[in-house]
Amino acid sequence: METSLQGLEACMDDTDPVTASTKSELDTFRARKVALITGISGQDGSYLAELLLSKGYKVHGIIRRSSSFNTARIEHLYSNPITHQPDASFKLHYGDMTDSSCLIKLITQIQPTEVYHLAAQSHVKVSFDLPEYTAEVDAVGTLRLLDSIHACGLTNKIRFYQASTSELYGKVQEVPQRETTPFYPRSPYACAKLYSYWIVINYREAYNMFACNGILFNHESPRRGETFVTRKITRAVAKIALGQLELIELGNLSSKRDWGHAKEYVEAMWRILQHDHPDDFVIATGRNYTVREFVQLAFREIGKTIVFVFAFFRFTLPKSSLKTMMRDRIMCACSSGFSSRVCWRGVLSCIHLELLPHNLIPFVINFGNFAHFTKFCPLFGVSIV
Repeated sequence: METSLQGLEACMDDTDPVTASTKSELDTFRARKVALITGISGQDGSYLAELLLSKGYKVHGIIRRSSSFNTARIEHLYSNPITHQPDASFKLHYGDMTDSSCLIKLITQIQPTEVYHLAAQSHVKVSFDLPEYTAEVDAVGTLRLLDSIHACGLTNKIRFYQASTSELYGKVQEVPQRETTPFYPRSPYACAKLYSYWIVINYREAYNMFACNGILFNHESPRRGETFVTRKITRAVAKIALGQLELIELGNLSSKRDWGHAKEYVEAMWRILQHDHPDDFVIATGRNYTVREFVQLAFREIGKTIVFVFAFFRFTLPKSSLKTMMRDRIMCACSSGFSSRVCWRGVLSCIHLELLPHNLIPFVINFGNFAHFTKFCPLFGVSIV
């Protein structure tokens, strides 16, 4: 029995011994500095593309085909005429995480030295509405990409990064969260990303692939999606400053989060793949703040004082509620060389300054209080004094 197991392991290990010639070949391959980014049109993907281009990489990005372009965050890169030349350093390709054939074709064609897998259906609430699609893209999509690399015979050559999430901790077991903190996913999105996390580790151990997970805590920027609370707040503050809105309606102002800046976090992603050995890292600032503090500082940016008005509305508490998410950043800071330099107040200031001239569409935030109430939930109106 032991002999047969050893034989099976030998069959699974398709990696060649590292000799002087193979090491030289790997060095030559990696010296090309070619990156493939899934999810390049998102917040993180756009910042990562800028970073890699500044470091001399050729950057390839995968975008989904649609009737209208959804590339606003990378328009400044794509609109450059130089990017459309045959030897351009920035190229976009149509593809989808649900189609393994296109992934194999792209990897064969591009021969990337680094793959940054950022594509996902990342909205927690939407994952309850579209659980099967979320699993197909976020969980099986990662498997397809890893297996495409393996099928192309590039297991030993490509370095792979997978964007994981602090949603893995879900029902928080301890504060702050550490590498030893148990995962407790509380949404279809988190469950899908948990599979993604473990399949990366599986391919790393089974095939000796340089594959890493980066568990990212909340990170914001002017390119953050408008459905996220920080962006909702900054948009509303901008509207109030323009005289187009009188109040903001929010739910649980006591909810705590570890907020960082996306531009710094993509640098951490790059640093993770520059290590000598693959590992899994948590990317965070190690500092925790409430939504209330975020709101107060947002109004301070426009020189206004606010009053919190207590109100009620009917709301059903989701069973997947999160209370406090804060990361102990010791491993990330010490091991990856990453250190957060933009404090969360700087994050807020950057968002506000870039959003203020552009927010011209009226809207109202309507968040439930996720922490304390099941039947009736307090709503806090914020108004200018």
